[in-house]
Amino acid sequence: MRTEQLRREFGLNLRLTCFPLHPETPEQGQSLEQLFAGRLDIPAMLARLKQVADSLGLPFDERTHTYNSRRAQELGKWAEQQGAGEAFHQAVYHAYFAQGLNIAQPEILLGIVEELGLATQDAAEVLHQQIYAAAVDADWQRAQELGITAVPTAVYEKRKLVGFADEAEYRRLIHV
Repeated sequence: MRTEQLRREFGLNLRLTCFPLHPETPEQGQSLEQLFAGRLDIPAMLARLKQVADSLGLPFDERTHTYNSRRAQELGKWAEQQGAGEAFHQAVYHAYFAQGLNIAQPEILLGIVEELGLATQDAAEVLHQQIYAAAVDADWQRAQELGITAVPTAVYEKRKLVGFADEAEYRRLIHV
């Protein structure tokens, strides 16, 4: 991954911050047509996203719905504490963008946890008790304070890089 290479090469401390992208999305999800209500050319948007994902070697399949990511974010905080944050985030990305799965559903998230060899009963308790809700709330507040309005966004000092980017763009961000 581009960011991992830059982290090692330049000793960067990377911090993932959760962002409330469409937090109003209901648990069952929402069609992209409903979400964007005629404001976007959805096929063109998906084609652009697919092209960028392909250029970066990321899986991406055409999708018709968006799903609420709040539970995935909370469980991601737990997975980070288990030393499996990056693997969990990658698995959730794949489930959402490559498989079109509803990542708001606990059974989808617990399936990911099981695939990663993490304790599913502990994960279920994290979801049920919303143990990491405050941590996600703090991230959402931080994202707002940083003026983040889209994902992904990389922030270095006071500069931002919005959207999927190649290594050269990350290097320009950190002025190397």
